[in-house]
Amino acid sequence: MTKPCILCCAITGSVPRKSDNPAVPITVSEQIESSHAAVEAGASIIHAHVRMDDGTPTSDPDKFALLKEGLEKHCPGVIIQFSTGGRSGAGAERGGMLPLRPDMASLSVGSNNFPTRVYENPPELIDWLSSEMIKYEITPEIEAFDMSHILHAIKRSEAGLLFGKLYVQFVMGVKNAMPCDKEIFDFYVHTMQTRAPDAEWCAAGIGANQIVVNEWAIAAGGHTRAGLEDNVRLDKDTLAPSNAALIQRAADLCAKYDRPVATPAQAREILGLKAA
Repeated sequence: MTKPCILCCAITGSVPRKSDNPAVPITVSEQIESSHAAVEAGASIIHAHVRMDDGTPTSDPDKFALLKEGLEKHCPGVIIQFSTGGRSGAGAERGGMLPLRPDMASLSVGSNNFPTRVYENPPELIDWLSSEMIKYEITPEIEAFDMSHILHAIKRSEAGLLFGKLYVQFVMGVKNAMPCDKEIFDFYVHTMQTRAPDAEWCAAGIGANQIVVNEWAIAAGGHTRAGLEDNVRLDKDTLAPSNAALIQRAADLCAKYDRPVATPAQAREILGLKAA
């Protein structure tokens, strides 16, 4: 298999804190430093949330602007992907950073249960976020938490309601949502290959499932995501020392399956993004 594999680094998220792992980058400067090391290890996409300095999740556009400026300076060419996830804000607040025109932004196209809450993505919000991404020419990464999300993303793309090339990420291992199950994974890959053959797909595993899903995705010819947002450990006894360490594990799997790790320029070409 010669197709380059895109490695996305989810650097922070909205949930893990310093008390879970001191390596979780909270401040903008920490995020930039952590991202730089992850890019050196092979990441070509930085999936970014922002926090207040006390660790509280936020969708503050000013913080996103500072992060974008720092990533462009210290990680030139890297694909910048902002999160519009529901843990960091509510309603239109979740898309308040889109006028900054990142290369990509996450987009959930359906609701589901999380362990202690409903992850709400009502149709009117999905429509608005999608239209803002079209307005600012931002390619969405569809975060699919179950089969209906995959099918709905394909339908929206075919109807011209998503900007750019369709890119779907299977998020596996969230309790009450899509389980980490190889049969299900294989069916999702088959669905993408038969119903959206020109699209690209990737997969992310939560917690101990991260390295498992990394390997499934790389072996199957897709792309994958790693990082402290999804998993703070190397194993049950060892905290991950950095985002770069988790990306390096995925890069090592690429070598195992004779897949080159995509450079940011190659990732941009694969995803149909404009050159840096």
